[in-house]
Amino acid sequence: QVQLAESGGGLVQAGGSLRLSCAASGRTPGYAMGWFRQAPGKEREFVATITWSGGSTYYADSVKGRFTISRDNAKNTGYLQMNSLESEDTAVYYCAAKYGGWSSRRYEYDYWGQGTQVTVSS
Repeated sequence: QVQLAESGGGLVQAGGSLRLSCAASGRTPGYAMGWFRQAPGKEREFVATITWSGGSTYYADSVKGRFTISRDNAKNTGYLQMNSLESEDTAVYYCAAKYGGWSSRRYEYDYWGQGTQVTVSS
């Protein structure tokens, strides 16, 4: 089991930045981490993912060049740096973990946090 807890969400103006954190506990070594988001009335969608080593990352086209995923395994914490935020980025953001390789498919992730709200005002 891996327990995940997101933090860092909030209200920000368009063009601004936020940094989300995802603290992991439990059976932690070896998992890939992903970030997903869900806007009201929409399905949960993939944002970014990173391997356990941090050596490989992958982004949704909608956030590429604006968001950066990273992790600090010594702190059991993952991060999502979000820059140049747009109103379309407004959603609840979730971090997730899976063992094995990284994936953009939400159903492949076994562990989820409770989510943190990000609201971008235009």
